[in-house]
Order: sequence, then structure tokens, then C-alpha cells
Amino acid sequence: MNKKHIFVVGLMSGTSLDGVDLAYVKFQENNYSDFEILFAETIPYSKEWKQLLQNAIQFSEKQLEELDITYGQFLGKIVNNFISNYKIDQVDFIASHGHTILHQPAKGITLQVGNGAQIAKITQQKVVCDFRTQDVKLGGQGAPLVPIGDELLFSEYDYCINLGGFANISFKKEGQRIAYDICPVNIVLNAYVNKLGLDYDDAGKIAGSGSVNHQLLEKLNALPFYENLPPKSLGLEWVKKEVFPLIDTYEKDVSNILSTFVAHVAYQIGGIIKNSKAVLFTGGGVFNTFLIREIEKNANIKITLKSTLLINYKEALIFAFLGLLRVDNQINCLQSVTGARKNHSSGVIFTP
Repeated sequence: MNKKHIFVVGLMSGTSLDGVDLAYVKFQENNYSDFEILFAETIPYSKEWKQLLQNAIQFSEKQLEELDITYGQFLGKIVNNFISNYKIDQVDFIASHGHTILHQPAKGITLQVGNGAQIAKITQQKVVCDFRTQDVKLGGQGAPLVPIGDELLFSEYDYCINLGGFANISFKKEGQRIAYDICPVNIVLNAYVNKLGLDYDDAGKIAGSGSVNHQLLEKLNALPFYENLPPKSLGLEWVKKEVFPLIDTYEKDVSNILSTFVAHVAYQIGGIIKNSKAVLFTGGGVFNTFLIREIEKNANIKITLKSTLLINYKEALIFAFLGLLRVDNQINCLQSVTGARKNHSSGVIFTP
């Protein structure tokens, strides 16, 4: 490794299936909080990949094994193109989250596809991946993983919130880092906007044109998950079982569904961060202006947005950082966050 700086490519694919986020990050060796995202890009999924990843929850074990390999090959090629396009000449390793297909920590199950051996073979680089499995084996939720990055890279904020497929939060309480999934966001909003032939609700305009269905809003806010104490995490399976049937029972109009669900998200987030002066918001949901305004109202705060680079690529940055901690055999999974039996250094390392 370079003596002064460490150069990492971080890869992230979120539940909202926007695409694969890549971030090329420079860390100072003796002070990780001195970092810079040098290059970053999102490679959108083709229609075929999107359908494949959406439907993989129904795949057989053999089909999942095949998907793990082909998706790993796909990631390897994307990284090679990224390195070539940006003329990157130094990579110490690649850190890849993969794509979550199944997440049922209560049953001891979590599955992220994106075979590390394939990525290493195609890129001829060291690869760190599979960050969640060890935590689940240690009795943890295997999620969220980003809070160690919030702790060590963004400690000046009272709360760090990511608005992606799900909203998750991280904060310090009584000397311990607490983090959990708050509620679904884009995984639901995008599913209903897709019915209109759109990928997403641009700036929340469609949601802003709808009306809140108060009966549905009440039912959503009464879901038992919201009564659970952290550590707790959400997955697509829960949304399919608990959220979609509820929405489809009470409302048919897409603009009303979006408006109501935004009200639900704003209520859930606003109640946690009420009156706070230092909240870092990142993730694709930040560009939903209507959602941000509703959160501001519910939380009684003014949200100041950071650079687009950080908003879009914070998770890819932090997976690069998780990989760095793993390579150095330092703790990257916090017991206080996931509920595992102990703090630990998670991730599997592959060499070409």
C-alpha cells in the first residue's frame, strides 16, 4: 500500500435498484477521516438486470448460485470500465457490498450476490465483500453497516440519515452508536411510480399533486415494526408482506398513494429528529423536494443539503471505508448497532 494514502474503489447497490454506485476514494493512512471522493459514477441497471434482481427472491438455490457468479462478473467488468474511463492508476483494493436478495436475520439468513472471487479474477485486484454474513452468524441483524462510518467520518452530526430504498438513521446515545432502519422510502415510492411508466417521482411532483388518505396513513403508522426497539432492520420481504397489501386495500390512485406514503415517511423520521440542528441527509430520496419539505415540517427543522457527490455516494464511500477497516483487521461492525454478540471485523477477502 502507498505509505501516505490508501486508494479504494467502493461499490454499492441499493434496494431501490437505481444502479451500481462506484466511488474512488483516497484515505490518509494515519487519519481515515481525512478522505476525498476523487471520482464517482452510477451505472444504471438494464431492464434485464433490474428484473433479474427484483425476481431473485423467488429463485432456487442453484439459480441464486448462478446469479451470484454472473452478477460478480458484471461488477468486475463495471469496475474495469470505471478504472479505465477515469484513468485510475492506483487501486489498493475493491470493497463491494453486492446486492441484497434476501435479508431475514431472525432466521439467520442474509444473502448478497456479487461473487468476490469473480470480481477479483476479472479486475486482478484484491476484493473485500460479504460484510453482513458474519454479523448474522454472531446473532446480529447484519445491518445497518454504515454507522461505523458515521461514527468515524461524520462525528460532527447529531444524526446521519440515508434516504434510499429504506430510511436508516445513526446517532450517538449515552456513549454508544445506535442505528436502525426507520421505514421504507424509495422501495415503495418507486414501485407505484413504475405503474405510471416512470422510474421515479421527479422532485416529488406527483406526490405533491395527490391527497393524503388519512385512513391509510393511520394504518401505516400503526405497523408493529415501529413499536420495536433497535436493533432492527427492514427488507423487501417485509414490504411485500406488510406494506403493499395495506396500500392496495385502502387506495388505488397513484398520486394519493405517493402523497400518503411521503406523509408516512415524514412522520416516522420527523418524530425522531425533532428540533435537531445538525442532521446529515444523504441518498437519492434527498432529491425528492416534496419529501424533504414534509420532513422539515414534521421535524420542525431546516435541512441544509451537502454536496451532490456526498449525497449520492456516501454509501459507496463507507463501503470503501468498511473494506479498509477489514483489511486492517479493525472493528467495522458495532454490537450496539446490529445486536451481535460482540464488535467484530467483518468481510471476506479475495485475492486474484
